[in-house]
Amino acid sequence: MPANPAPPDALTHFDAAGQAHMVNVGAKAISTRVAIAGGRIRMQAATLALVRDGQASKGDVLGVARIAAIMAAKKTADLIPLCHPVALSSVSVEFDIDEAASAVTCTARAECSGQTGVEMEALTAVQIGLLTIYDMCKAVDRGMIIDDVHLLEKHGGKSGRWVSR
Repeated sequence: MPANPAPPDALTHFDAAGQAHMVNVGAKAISTRVAIAGGRIRMQAATLALVRDGQASKGDVLGVARIAAIMAAKKTADLIPLCHPVALSSVSVEFDIDEAASAVTCTARAECSGQTGVEMEALTAVQIGLLTIYDMCKAVDRGMIIDDVHLLEKHGGKSGRWVSR
């Protein structure tokens, strides 16, 4: 019986009997894998000014959020049940202030040399980075909205390069 008996266009985390399983990546070639994800958190203009100016009562919001995002990328396999543990070689997280939208955008880039991709690590980094901003600012703005979290691009592996439209 093959390691993954599902048809190539099927959901890979289910076997032919419909049972959830961890995908066997043992036969895959090792290659450099890169994933970039993004998202944003919208907030009141006054809240954005606190973040931008480093005046939030809990401290450097974006600095703490960056560290939280990097830590989250490293813990992705502990959070998502069928995700493989990945030896990350690099994780970078950037935040940009968008005054016009009254938002902070987050972009995370994860990289490894391995047999499976790092899309989940990049997406997890974005989510946790944005949630950390929410946590640090919720005392002044409970109506913040996290949205538009998505994969921007990935490179490596059998499927090669993919870029969001």
